[in-house]
Amino acid sequence: MIVHLPINISDLLNNAIVESDRIEFKANWNPESILRTICAFANDFHNFGGGYIIVGLEEHNGQPVLPPQGIELSQIDPIQKELVRICSFIQPSYTPIISIEKYQNKNLVVIWAPGGQTRPYTAPKTLGKDKEREYFIRKFSTTVAAKENALKELLTLTAIPFDDRINHHVELEDIKVPLVQSFLKEVDSNLLEESRNLSLKDLCRQMAIADGGNEYLKPRNVGLLFFNDEPHHIFPYAQIEVVYFPEGEAGDVIEEEYFKGPLDHQLKSALRHIESRFIIERTVKSPNPKQPRARRFHNYPMRAIEEALVNAVYHRSYEIREPIEVRITKTNITIVSHPGPDISISSEDVKAGTMKPRRYRNRRIGDFLKELGFTEGRGTGVPKMRNALQTNGSPAPIFYTDEGRLCFWTEISIHPEFLEDNAYTPIWVTDGVTDGVTDGVTDENLPILTQTELALLNLCAAAPAGRQDIIQAFGYTSFSRNLRTALAHLKELGLIELTIKEKPSSRNQRYKLTPAGQKRIVS
Repeated sequence: MIVHLPINISDLLNNAIVESDRIEFKANWNPESILRTICAFANDFHNFGGGYIIVGLEEHNGQPVLPPQGIELSQIDPIQKELVRICSFIQPSYTPIISIEKYQNKNLVVIWAPGGQTRPYTAPKTLGKDKEREYFIRKFSTTVAAKENALKELLTLTAIPFDDRINHHVELEDIKVPLVQSFLKEVDSNLLEESRNLSLKDLCRQMAIADGGNEYLKPRNVGLLFFNDEPHHIFPYAQIEVVYFPEGEAGDVIEEEYFKGPLDHQLKSALRHIESRFIIERTVKSPNPKQPRARRFHNYPMRAIEEALVNAVYHRSYEIREPIEVRITKTNITIVSHPGPDISISSEDVKAGTMKPRRYRNRRIGDFLKELGFTEGRGTGVPKMRNALQTNGSPAPIFYTDEGRLCFWTEISIHPEFLEDNAYTPIWVTDGVTDGVTDGVTDENLPILTQTELALLNLCAAAPAGRQDIIQAFGYTSFSRNLRTALAHLKELGLIELTIKEKPSSRNQRYKLTPAGQKRIVS
């Protein structure tokens, strides 16, 4: 049976989702080499989540050579049969997932080899008579036999990361198909159409979110965290709590908001709440007439907060009964998660923000967050956070963990010009109306809009705006997830619409205000 990947093949080939050292390109079918690499991905030495082998695509310096040469249709069935045969040589038993994908009108055989549940695995060095076995691992973008210290370390890796373990206390039906299909739609996977004709068992196997025999197929924890309506009932305190101290942490007044549900839903909701409730933009005109361009900055750059909160969702332990807590005062936002970084990371590296874990605590959660565009992985979150703060003119972030590594704090300080001894007027709020756009708070019938959404309305009010117009207006280098989320919400509210509705992905696509959007503009 031909199956489809749970991610988009274009994103996979362009390293938009998966790091290059987790992908191996093969111009032709080479069973010995492919067997060794499947074994290496199954061993998942760094807890990265396994990897992908793409057959029918040549590589140069680790990058795919396009257009692909592809695999002839007549070769596909023999390759599938041969793959089943050679994988029988892997010990303990391990079977990858094979998918036939069409890219630029060529057939590609994609072998997805997730990290295995019963590692470490061995495979024969050759398929000849001499079947000497080796423990294969990935070293950067190369498959090698594990030797000396690496071999000793691999032999100790019997524990599977918590997010990828089978959960014996629930049933397969706790995986909700509509949530799975919503995810597949968001990541533009070809599996979406096929999922409508698959049984729950087959769909979960194809997504690698369940494991076991047909008589005892159980969900993996990652499937429950993303595709169950109320995962906090299964994993107590798997939630985000936003706590505001308007009078300071020593004051008597505390405002709390709890965000529960699938991990990506609670993350989106918490970020939206923070942006709409606590993020303020300020514009300061230059006193120099020769430099008329005004300075625009925020009390907290949203990109830095997003990186910090995504990092907490990615790296926290879901075995510990403690929520992720976002603590907001008049002078800082602190994000607390449990536990702290691995003890192998020195306290000096924690303070300096140069944390590079040897292994990831949640290999599958990271994959799903990457596919949804929340993170790139591989330690890029802290540099992005620093860059966003520096660009905004804000102080550098502060990182802290206790001696026992029981928790991890990321503290983001307010922009100096927003401190209480500096008077300011938020750009978007002046008696409820500024720059021609209502703030969404003064009228109970109007939905509350974030600063980004209000800015997009202003931009589209002047003239229909394309992707590049929006990127330039916000000073970004790419069409960020923050912008995509804001545009999606404005479309959902019926405030903007596409100019070319019949071709949503057209290069000439633009966004314009609807009549309802026009009403949000104050004359």
